Amino acid sequence: MYVVGAGPGPVELLTLKAAELLRDAEVIVYDRLIQPSVLALAPPSAERIYIGKPAGRRHSRQEEVNEVLVRKAREGKQVVRLKGGDPFVLGRGGEEAAYLAESGVPFEVIPGVSSAIAAPLHAGIPLTHRDVASCVVIATGHEAHRDEDRLDWAALSKLDTLVFLMGVRNLGRIASRLIEHGRDPATPAALIQMAYWPDERVLVATLANIAEEAERAQFQPPATLVIGEVVRWRERLRIKETSQG
Repeated sequence: MYVVGAGPGPVELLTLKAAELLRDAEVIVYDRLIQPSVLALAPPSAERIYIGKPAGRRHSRQEEVNEVLVRKAREGKQVVRLKGGDPFVLGRGGEEAAYLAESGVPFEVIPGVSSAIAAPLHAGIPLTHRDVASCVVIATGHEAHRDEDRLDWAALSKLDTLVFLMGVRNLGRIASRLIEHGRDPATPAALIQMAYWPDERVLVATLANIAEEAERAQFQPPATLVIGEVVRWRERLRIKETSQG
């Protein structure tokens, strides 16, 4: 059993190990954000099991996923659990690995490039820069809708670069909590929708109006939110790219 990170989308951004495992796979259990070119690496005879949930649907199928993984592994087949991004970065890969361990199923986890890193990069936003940002924090945007969550908003408001995954539905809450705890409303923010996919879009605004602008532009999940001075570098890097073209 292999729990494999598929990266941000394109087949060329897979690790060599991930590609090798897919070519030898007998069963592939995969999520919604897996591009067809990645699945095409597997043999035509490989069983493909789709277990992704529709965008915006809150109901979790995690128990069902866990059971499928264990059942297929016990059939003695080479099973690849293919997850977008990196399995252990806000993707429930840790939960699945724990279930496999508890069920006595041997497994190996193969890293992938997380959208938390890849999406800003593709949009021309460096998450760190020695002039403006010495640290970056990756957080889930799901926590923002709860009255009580594990995120320390006071601490987050003071850090250089913030990256939120799965936060489109809670953009307003994220922004308001950060501002309430001292973050400058004029802090630049960017929202990157479907990075590395044909319908990728990037929206640049301020912390104060990012939610309003995203609603006006009808941004939909999945999207990566970046907050911090590093966002200002997007335009400078795009100018450089143009000059080289």
